[in-house]
Amino acid sequence: MNNSHIELVKNDIWLRPFEDAIFNRHQYALSKLEQITSNGKLSLADFANGYIYFGLHTAKNGWVLREWAPNATEIYLIGDFNNWQECDDFKLSNIGNGIWELNLPHDSLHHYDLYKLSIHWNGGCGERIPAWCQRVVQDNYTKIFSAQVWNPKCRYEWKCKSFKPKKNTLLIYECHIGMAQDEERVGTYVEFRDKILPRVIEGGYNCIQIMAIAEHPYYGSFGYHVSNLFAPSSRFGTPEELMSLIDTAHQNGIAVIMDIVHSHSVKNEREGLGNFAGDPNQYFAKGNRREHPAWDSLCFDYGKNEVIHYLLSNCKYWLEEYHFDGFRFDGVTSMLYYSHGLGEAFGSYADYYNGHEDDDAICYLTLANLLVHQVNPYAITIAEEVSGMPGLAAPFEWGGYGFDYRMAMNIPDYWIKTIKELKDEDWKPSSMFWELTNRRKDEKTISYAESHDQALVGDKTIIFRLVDADMYWHFKKEDENAVTTRGIALHKMIRLLTLATINGGYLNFMGNEFGHPEWIDFPREGNGWSHKYAKRQWNLVDNHSLCYHWLSDFDSAMMRVVRSARMFSRTKVIEIWHNDGDQILAFSRGNLVFVFNFNPNKSFTDYGLLVLEGSYDVILNSDALEYGGFGCCDDTITHFTQEDALYKTQNKGWLKLYIPARSAVVLKKSL
Repeated sequence: MNNSHIELVKNDIWLRPFEDAIFNRHQYALSKLEQITSNGKLSLADFANGYIYFGLHTAKNGWVLREWAPNATEIYLIGDFNNWQECDDFKLSNIGNGIWELNLPHDSLHHYDLYKLSIHWNGGCGERIPAWCQRVVQDNYTKIFSAQVWNPKCRYEWKCKSFKPKKNTLLIYECHIGMAQDEERVGTYVEFRDKILPRVIEGGYNCIQIMAIAEHPYYGSFGYHVSNLFAPSSRFGTPEELMSLIDTAHQNGIAVIMDIVHSHSVKNEREGLGNFAGDPNQYFAKGNRREHPAWDSLCFDYGKNEVIHYLLSNCKYWLEEYHFDGFRFDGVTSMLYYSHGLGEAFGSYADYYNGHEDDDAICYLTLANLLVHQVNPYAITIAEEVSGMPGLAAPFEWGGYGFDYRMAMNIPDYWIKTIKELKDEDWKPSSMFWELTNRRKDEKTISYAESHDQALVGDKTIIFRLVDADMYWHFKKEDENAVTTRGIALHKMIRLLTLATINGGYLNFMGNEFGHPEWIDFPREGNGWSHKYAKRQWNLVDNHSLCYHWLSDFDSAMMRVVRSARMFSRTKVIEIWHNDGDQILAFSRGNLVFVFNFNPNKSFTDYGLLVLEGSYDVILNSDALEYGGFGCCDDTITHFTQEDALYKTQNKGWLKLYIPARSAVVLKKSL
């Protein structure tokens, strides 16, 4: 690729002034790729085998432990097996390049033994959990974390040997293992597999995105202050139980992606990498770039090959050892800019190429995408990114960074702003349609009305914004008031419109599909370490005397509509009509026609829409009684278009519909 053949620029002429910067970033990634693969003698996947070499492993003659600690002067392995005392039999040797190694006979260590490293450096010493350890547990009484020898007699036997995610139309159920249960406690991998996964399958989703997998000392961090990147959180169960969850999902056609956090790491020294061998910058950036000013965490030094090796190996580890189908990379905006994107408006393309970008981080993300797709060509990568940097989800060979999708983070913000600031009479379908379909043609997105972010304390879910306290008093059938009927109607319409306009995928956070009440608040000192709001109240949706199941049933029906359409997300969205005065919006995708009436007061009789000639059947109506609507329409009727001589040559005719207020209908062309 040269400057005159950058596909990214060809697709967007407004990028022409910045093609040198785009080209140089591409070349930098190629140069780094050559460097770390010894000019192509290794593959990138070979380079990312660090988790096989480093850490604690069984070997032919016993055990081998290796750790990278260039600032260390002495390292001892301490644990249950030597009464946590330093001794020569457990002293590591420096074998060069900052690498330390220890070989032990078979009977030195046993399954479940706890251990740490006692590291000495010039001027100090301290106990550390190995950076590459694959199992970390917390003592129930002391609350101290330790590495744990994990060597079960039988390795997990995968039942689903090969799995290919359905990347055409990705329907993601975002979830958290610990808070997935109805009880006020931490849930487990097994409980999620047995109780929650069946709900996901029945709901019609084809992918789960699991948060908080990598070990984190503080449960209330939602899994974003990671301490041990290679250790699945033991508070949810064993490695084999996580494998079984993923395996069961695959057997049922469900892809499993992981929320991976490579944008920062916890400050902790005893549990994490904060001052690993007396060097605060072994893994992290120097100076004022070391600490994240908003997250109280540490920022990786993406310019170090050893750090790139560590993080790329982490990606491959989860793909190979646990069969994850890809990753949602958290905090990408924070990685892209020296400012972490804080306080920046990003009002023009120049803001993406003005020299405040972290080219090392951009290079790492590009290499991570190349690696993931080299290890598994069917894998999924998603960027959680708010600045809108062009090329993030464009192919590497086009000059992009190689993500499969980027989060459409403007959409939930738009819905929140609309609900908060506008009267129902002022909701404009033209604005909705533009906001939901305005995206780069060369990048696929994951659309969502709300994720876990909108459910946390300090924010509100869509249903809570719409209904608020009336959820507690008027969400019982036959006791609904005007507030709840409005909220139920708009909740369905907002989600259907968001789903119907996707160009890649759709995401929902668990429980939001049925309008989960209240917020998410993890146990913390401020709430008396309560789990009351760190759970999901499945009993509400299971109780058919309440209104919640209407929303859940409608959500499942939406999924069926999308899944029934071949290549849905790749089918062009074609606007048929909008009228902001009537508050009507209509568009088509293939042989489906979507019609929305956001008018809070007016229903329309014989509303004419110009569509392809033929007959149309209703396949989904938000106003149906079974979804908590008023049942104003007879959806068993087939609708036939009426001829119009003006449009005969276009094979178009008028579809005349009765459209009740605050309702949406999906019709399928049958002839």
